[in-house]
Amino acid sequence: MLGRRVIVEAFLRWIETAKTGDRARAANALGRAYLQSAMSADERAAAEMAMTFLLDDPSPRVRLGLAEAIAWSPDAPRNLILSLAEDQPEVACHAVTCSPLLSDADLVDLAARGNGATRMLIAARAHVTRPVSAALAEVGDEEELLCLLENDGAVISSLSLKRIAERLGDCCDIRNLLLDRSDLPADARQLLTQHVSNALIGLPLAQAAIGLQRLQRISREATEAAIVSIAGDIAPREIPDLVQHLRLNGRLTPSFLMHALCAGKVDFFAGAIVDLTGCGERRVRSILATGRMHAVRALYESAGLPREISVIFVEATMLWRDAARKAPGNVLGNVCGRLLEKFRHHDAHGAIGELLDMVEKLHINEQRQSARVYAALAAA
Repeated sequence: MLGRRVIVEAFLRWIETAKTGDRARAANALGRAYLQSAMSADERAAAEMAMTFLLDDPSPRVRLGLAEAIAWSPDAPRNLILSLAEDQPEVACHAVTCSPLLSDADLVDLAARGNGATRMLIAARAHVTRPVSAALAEVGDEEELLCLLENDGAVISSLSLKRIAERLGDCCDIRNLLLDRSDLPADARQLLTQHVSNALIGLPLAQAAIGLQRLQRISREATEAAIVSIAGDIAPREIPDLVQHLRLNGRLTPSFLMHALCAGKVDFFAGAIVDLTGCGERRVRSILATGRMHAVRALYESAGLPREISVIFVEATMLWRDAARKAPGNVLGNVCGRLLEKFRHHDAHGAIGELLDMVEKLHINEQRQSARVYAALAAA
């Protein structure tokens, strides 16, 4: 014990008069000696005490010298690493980005209490676990989350990706990085389409050229088409989450449901009806595929569709069944065209008129797409 005290006291006396550069070199040498040299237990304890004293050195160069020596090692004293991790950024960067001693709980705590520079360092670690990514997704700003999304060593859960989309989906760079990910959940992808739509509506030039009301309608229709496209590409396990997300955001409108049905997105459409009715999936699918007209209509009305609209959905369902059997490659064009012909002389007003207007737009778009394909084949 006496030997340890003598070593520490001698070191402290020297520190009081040494220049900053000498103290920084001494701190670095002491840290390396602690990790790499053979020391007795008393000598190691003395060295640790001296390094602890250096944490209070007024010069960041001294603390930086210590951090550079010990931050990378699993054998460094944990108390020193925790203190260095909360130092100013040029000192903390070594501990926060490199130290294997910082647990998930430590990093989550640092992300919550630290500033943007600290969170950036956490996001840049070689390996970022799901809990740490979740903390950054919740409190990180644009630059920190860009760093996280660009980090191949970061494991980010679906919930965290959705949270990033909710918080910063209006940032173009973040939106592009999210959309490039194959693991982006469908509900997060839909959120990003909404951000794009909102950005379009907010453009003064677009408002002046098109008019706000028409711009809002175009944006709504484009967003709806994008969601239907997303719904057709997702895995079956993602459908309930997307449906619930759309319902909570008021997106499961009759127009949207008709769009999905006419486009043949049957798995998604069935999932939406399951959510809206509370019926079991097998029963809903059975009714949609083989049920008689009265059973189908009762199903739709239990989903909240008004009686005057439910009859159009029933007809669309029957047409979809027939088109899927005869021409599975062109369900949208067949269903829309025949549905318009069926209700051509119907007294279209209010919700019915809006629904049939949407079907007509789908039909026109499908005809134009077919014409493009035909022209391309003819020119080949």
